[in-house]
Amino acid sequence: ILQQIQTTAQQSSKALAVNKAQISQKERDKRMLQLTIGEIASIPKDGKEVKMYKGVGKAFMAVPRTTMEKDLKTQEKEINEELSNLGKKNKYLEKQLAEAQAQLKDIFHHSETRDG
Repeated sequence: ILQQIQTTAQQSSKALAVNKAQISQKERDKRMLQLTIGEIASIPKDGKEVKMYKGVGKAFMAVPRTTMEKDLKTQEKEINEELSNLGKKNKYLEKQLAEAQAQLKDIFHHSETRDG
């Protein structure tokens, strides 16, 4: 049982570290997306169409401003949903790790009081 609890604690710790890395990456992506949206919004809409290009693999494709804005908003919504899901997963993993650590602490405390 002790070995199983230790394994659970280790797995939870590793999964938590991976999850936190994913969260920080998504937050960077979100920030970059917000900056891009802000830059596009700062371009005046004075009648003449500004050419915008979207990366497609190793090439770029011209897209209308409205399409670009819509795509960026959609990406932002998806990133927010992913961040929400990762946040929930993070809470679950923290709880799982805390429970495993508490069980280990109880086992060691119980063995010390029994031996001592």
